[in-house]
Amino acid sequence: MAAVGIIAVGRKFDAGVLQRSSFTRHRSTSINSSIVYFGGDLFDHKHLIGNALLASYIELESSNAYSCLLPQDQEHTSNRRVSIRNQDLKAIIESDFGLFNFDGADLDSGTVVEFMVAKQLDIPVVILRTDIRNAGDQDSGGDNWNLMCSSYPRTEIVSVNGMELYQQASGNDIHQKITSIYKSLSLSVIQALDKVRDTPPLCDSAELTGNLYKWCAQYCGGGMEELLEDTSWFEAVLARKRSRGLIT
Repeated sequence: MAAVGIIAVGRKFDAGVLQRSSFTRHRSTSINSSIVYFGGDLFDHKHLIGNALLASYIELESSNAYSCLLPQDQEHTSNRRVSIRNQDLKAIIESDFGLFNFDGADLDSGTVVEFMVAKQLDIPVVILRTDIRNAGDQDSGGDNWNLMCSSYPRTEIVSVNGMELYQQASGNDIHQKITSIYKSLSLSVIQALDKVRDTPPLCDSAELTGNLYKWCAQYCGGGMEELLEDTSWFEAVLARKRSRGLIT
């Protein structure tokens, strides 16, 4: 997600915004679809269209086994306040998986925050990088990003040379190339999602898992803690993930 706006100290956040807001992209898919929070840059047309295309192909090629939540579908071009941050954090808490785009010479700071929230909740994650540039501070053979974002459990990495993918894409026109590129990328992501799905949760205590999710809402602050007042929502999130074997 992009960097969020700063509100004046003492401004009260309307928790009702979180209850009223919802990500609707996945609702057209099967009720049995696994929800994938798709985090990444969303600052220009390349980011926005690229995210939307990949999300659509993931849903298509997985036969709706995976359905992507795109924060860009709910964000606003103005009035960027803490409510945007909170609706994205709420969506991460609700999601079954995370997919995070780690492109760029330096990673998008908002995406890193979202990735870390997902990891603190032990949400299975796939990292995708198609950037051809070498970056980061790791030794040869390491990941092309900052060392502090590497080596977390229940995390799979899909690293693809985007230039090679484009040049080798089949088809004589751009529409055929788009199909070739995004079908290939989506199949790689789906394979990684399938793999990370099979990794067991780190915590073997239902009580501790519940406390972990409660603590997440507390430490994020900014109104997120008010989500805990809706016990039915909180219990529904945990029950849904337990029914899918994603948490204990």
